[in-house]
Amino acid sequence: MLRISRQLHSGRVSEGRSDPRTDQDLVRALNAGDASAFDGLYFRYRDWVVRLAHRFTGHDDDALDVLQDTFAYVFRKFPGFRLTASMTTFLYPVVKNLSIAARRKRQRMAGADETVLQNLPQRPTAGARDARPELAHVLSDLPEAQREVLLMRFVDDMTLAEIAAALNIPEGTVKSRLHNALAALRHDERVKQYFEPL
Repeated sequence: MLRISRQLHSGRVSEGRSDPRTDQDLVRALNAGDASAFDGLYFRYRDWVVRLAHRFTGHDDDALDVLQDTFAYVFRKFPGFRLTASMTTFLYPVVKNLSIAARRKRQRMAGADETVLQNLPQRPTAGARDARPELAHVLSDLPEAQREVLLMRFVDDMTLAEIAAALNIPEGTVKSRLHNALAALRHDERVKQYFEPL
């Protein structure tokens, strides 16, 4: 465990390796004692975990800490882990909870004034990854539950069933939140042109 943790932190795990095995195959191999299968899972999902963690924490260093903590958590599940859904469905609540904890820790350490500043709504900067800053700003105005489902569906490309499983809510609730989020975007003057038929 310590070896894996140090490798994740130092970046010494062999870069660029692409394992052709499926997630289920990698899990079976890990359960059978093949530690190299861990690399396959790590390289397959590390970028997704960092992006998701950054979405929740808003901080590069915290996102990297969450990456390390996420894969340490995954590693501790072996042997005996059973993957009953997609890997992203399994990882999503882990990353979310670790990110929330990291954000809270940063806020406690930063003091009251910094906490107030961090909680102010932020407009996207010129260097933001979003090609349409006005859409990013509108998204930040959505209720958190609606924004989360919308991003899971269209950014993380998760199915409604996967979202429901990851959030531990009924699929009908996912559909309702997604419907309400899309309706809000369609009616917002700043972005409604993106929803008009061609």
